[in-house]
Amino acid sequence: MHLVPKTILYLSTSSGPGGAERVISNLSASLDPARYRAILCLFRPGWIQAHTEGLGVRTHVIPTHGMFDWRWMLRFKYLLKDEHVDLIHAHEFDANVQGTFVAALTGIPLVATVHGKNYFWEKLRRRLAYRWVSRRATMVAVSENLKHFIVDNVGVDSRNVQVVYNGVDVLPACDRADIDQCREELDLPTGNQIVGVVGNLYPVKGHQYLIAAIPAILEKCPNTTFIFAGRGQLEVELKGQAHRLGIDGYVRFLGLRQDIPRILAVLDVFVLPSLSEGLSMAILEAMGAGKPVIATDVGGNPELVEDGGTGCLVPPKDSQALADRLVFLLTNSARASQFGRNGQLRARGQFSLQTMVQNYQALYDQCLEAKG
Repeated sequence: MHLVPKTILYLSTSSGPGGAERVISNLSASLDPARYRAILCLFRPGWIQAHTEGLGVRTHVIPTHGMFDWRWMLRFKYLLKDEHVDLIHAHEFDANVQGTFVAALTGIPLVATVHGKNYFWEKLRRRLAYRWVSRRATMVAVSENLKHFIVDNVGVDSRNVQVVYNGVDVLPACDRADIDQCREELDLPTGNQIVGVVGNLYPVKGHQYLIAAIPAILEKCPNTTFIFAGRGQLEVELKGQAHRLGIDGYVRFLGLRQDIPRILAVLDVFVLPSLSEGLSMAILEAMGAGKPVIATDVGGNPELVEDGGTGCLVPPKDSQALADRLVFLLTNSARASQFGRNGQLRARGQFSLQTMVQNYQALYDQCLEAKG
């Protein structure tokens, strides 16, 4: 008997670009086509729409004016009916809450993934909303640290939260010619070691603490260049900080890049100085590319980076610790290479795209069987 694939609708709060958006896009495009059909619904157009459609997933945009927008709910309900949706997979606060309202009305099961701490826990009404979601949906946290945070700070029963780690696909390989061309395009000095960050230029990403560490790093490793790939509200401020420190010539701000595999390929060390993280896709991609990682000891980072095994963990907001660890790796190439190899094996196993897809598909089956 031929089985008709179940339709999974992905509902995203943000349109990106960002880590959560890449997870949604890659997951929706990687489901087993014999068992599932994926579609994507957004509150607004943006990066994720173009990227996901490029992977072959059809996208719908239904604008919303807030949590109690009955017009959005009605249009979304019609979409669920027209597309014969069997399960909704919502991501982040707005989509989780609004999606759960409609799921409760239609009887369609919903998986609600939380990717970060954001600020959903600071207001009582938001904490109450998530407690309500957790009793009517299958709630997922992307790290054990985030699960504990939701339980301790939001008041959700721990039995109502599962952990499914993010996963990344194997990045396209770059040969020597690709790397040399990328270095030339980015005006990277011949022979210099390259330290890089990939992430939006927002306060929570902690870029300012890495910039503050650069003068101390250059004292020990003067042939080092630092590249920042990403865009955001702090770009002018960060450039001003680098100028005041007199390190303009050692820093490159690249803006939003669509060639992250090439950017990672030129790095000797990857750094993520975040103040908060759920489970960082940037770290996973760097590990998958075989790069040693220095990250702050926050959120899910310790669940990814094995301190002394795949990289180094440092306290957040500690520029001196960042400088010390970077100097250590830049002057110990054998150790840095070993960290990179270990991280690559880890990323391609427990944190692979295939592993994430299998875990979510098993969860979808549980939800659909429970409904059935």
